[in-house]
Amino acid sequence: MTSTANANGNTSSERKHAKSQSTFQFENTSTAIAASQMRNALNKLADTVPDPKMRKQFETQMDAFFSLFRRYLTDKAKGTTVDWDRIQPPNPEQVIAYDDLPESVTTEFLSKLVVLKLNGGLGTSMGCVGPKSVIEVREGQSFLDLSVRQIEYLNRKYDVNVPFVLMNSFNTDDDTQSIIKKYEGHNIEIITFNQSQFPRVYKDSLLPVPKDINAPIDSWYPPGHGDLFESLENSGVLDELISRGKEILFVSNADNLGAVVDFKILSHMIESKSEYIMELTDKTRADVKGGTIIDYDGSVRLLEIAQVPKDHTEDFKSIKKFKYFNTNNIWINLNAMKRIVEDNELQLEIIPNSKTISVGKGESDINVLQLETAVGAAIRHFKSAHGVNVPRRRFLPVKTCSDLLLVKSDLYSLAHGSLEVSPGRFGPAPLIKLGGHFKKVSDFQKRIPHMPKIVELDHLTITGNVNLGKGVVLKGTVIIVCSDGQKIDIPNGSVLENVVITGNLSILEH
Repeated sequence: MTSTANANGNTSSERKHAKSQSTFQFENTSTAIAASQMRNALNKLADTVPDPKMRKQFETQMDAFFSLFRRYLTDKAKGTTVDWDRIQPPNPEQVIAYDDLPESVTTEFLSKLVVLKLNGGLGTSMGCVGPKSVIEVREGQSFLDLSVRQIEYLNRKYDVNVPFVLMNSFNTDDDTQSIIKKYEGHNIEIITFNQSQFPRVYKDSLLPVPKDINAPIDSWYPPGHGDLFESLENSGVLDELISRGKEILFVSNADNLGAVVDFKILSHMIESKSEYIMELTDKTRADVKGGTIIDYDGSVRLLEIAQVPKDHTEDFKSIKKFKYFNTNNIWINLNAMKRIVEDNELQLEIIPNSKTISVGKGESDINVLQLETAVGAAIRHFKSAHGVNVPRRRFLPVKTCSDLLLVKSDLYSLAHGSLEVSPGRFGPAPLIKLGGHFKKVSDFQKRIPHMPKIVELDHLTITGNVNLGKGVVLKGTVIIVCSDGQKIDIPNGSVLENVVITGNLSILEH
């Protein structure tokens, strides 16, 4: 193979290398300038904090944010996608079947356990104000109420003290503190701490949106649940738990009603000396965008869709190649967490999240960026880390009112704060799709004031101006589509089985 030379005597390969070097130097210079400008802006932000103690805490958070921001700039310059050719599905040692775990469990291990709920999210996506964990989900009880009942029952039945920890955000802390007062005097110890408060960044200038500590609340954001590790350490809660002999932290989302304490996984973790276990469940077509465990050059890692090269997106969504997805039920050894945080080992993949801030009438909306991380990405930093393929019952999130209908129905019964599937149900949970008229919890409650019986339901779709009466029974596949400007009222006591109701139809009670 030959290389052609130009008038200066440089070959084509030399010119290509020079161009590459020039691009690299430009990106390095741009990254250095952006980092320097951000550092100056963060120092000015810190100067607006009057109280010395608060300023020190604020500076600690801003240092963590700056580290994240600088990594983002570097990743942006070199690209964040993974090398697809190095990815393999996990091997049998990296994902263990739940049914293969030893049946002999040791309840004594409960004395080493701490349960933590990720409680930083708001209920805005379901039209609610305040922490999502206080949405009523079952028999007048919220996510938080059900979680408290579970731990209370555990402590009482086995005569232990499993602490219940809430990682709040600045969005949820005040409301949560007010709500948990009602649990005083109960057989449960509740510990709270706040995750970090990071500044949103203008997408164009890459400078922080807030100009001072008292900037509007939408100038800030909680940086995802990957912030758990450093926030738990900075709050002093990690040291407190370790000093009391606690070893295992069971972490889950506040809205996952299936994430209850499991003796088999707890016993397996301690006996196998694993530092980190991620609960995975079988992927369905509804879960194709969820993160999954992979083998990457022989080590276990979490792969999120944001890391996948665009030409391999459909491969990532394949149920055959990637059979599992992450439930975000995570078991972590507290001493290992302490070691990794102190040694500054955590390098969690950054998730850039674009948002739009609405300014008001007559002004353009602002495009901002918030840099987030996920707790599951830490799996590669822990020794003997692996996944456990758990039954679907351990993943029961409520993200929408479609999910809410499922958990409020007769498909489940409530026992000591835990949901148990009806013995009359065969097969997986039904697929439920409610349209825009049911997006807000308040609208959902008005349109479906009484939960239908769905033990024999396979699929339900409802769109448009539809209301369900009392004592409605749904079986098989039921599709109700109401045209614009029309109304469909399903009368009390209706039994709908394998039917499609559509058009301008209004069902009247006789």
